[in-house]
Amino acid sequence: MTEPARTVHVEHCMGTVFSIDVRDPGDWAGPIEEVVAWLHRVDALFSTYRPDSDISRIGRGELTIPGADPLVAEVFGLCAQFEAETGGYFTARWRGTPDPTGLVKGWAIERASTLLREHGSHHHAINGGGDVRLAGEAAPGRPWRIGISDPADRGRVLTVVTGRDLAVATSGTAERGTHIVDPLTATPAVDLLSVTVTGPSLIRADAYATAAVAMGQRAFDWARELRDHDVFVVDAAGERWITPQSG
Repeated sequence: MTEPARTVHVEHCMGTVFSIDVRDPGDWAGPIEEVVAWLHRVDALFSTYRPDSDISRIGRGELTIPGADPLVAEVFGLCAQFEAETGGYFTARWRGTPDPTGLVKGWAIERASTLLREHGSHHHAINGGGDVRLAGEAAPGRPWRIGISDPADRGRVLTVVTGRDLAVATSGTAERGTHIVDPLTATPAVDLLSVTVTGPSLIRADAYATAAVAMGQRAFDWARELRDHDVFVVDAAGERWITPQSG
């Protein structure tokens, strides 16, 4: 069997590792360089660890959202939308400090995929710390396959997501430990170790996965009502749960 054309690049950014895997023939060095520059631009704007980022400057009162890069207002607008959709469980603020990191990575990857499409790529995968945007197929007639790791043992795969033109977002303890807070109670969200959401948009899937972890046990009833999305949960006891296939 002839192996498909493949160009792969790995980049460290936003405190994690991004892989860009293009399965179209041709020279993709230039478009991938553009994607990498985009990811670093997002990090420069939104990093809560860089004192010179727009988000850090807003947090210190040195800059306003309207006065920042226009991308900042775009992200906060999306955050407000998902805060309303999730009943406040998704939020871009913690104790009055702006922090849209629950959405930024998925948003950045979605835009990166759009950049590759604009350059003519029909088949690619961009993975940033477990948030994945899949375009087209892994090979002709063969869907992409994404393994979902056990949050208690990252070397163990619990399930495999397969699909074409699909977004996969995972939030929980595997990447950064217990870092998500229930914004309604201001306590750490510890009921669920991992939530994976699949759907047509990585921006929405990323926000939904973060919100579901914050919800804890409430996430089960909420997830059943989602349309066009599937949800895979690992709770604190290691039990697994998946929504019925969406219709």
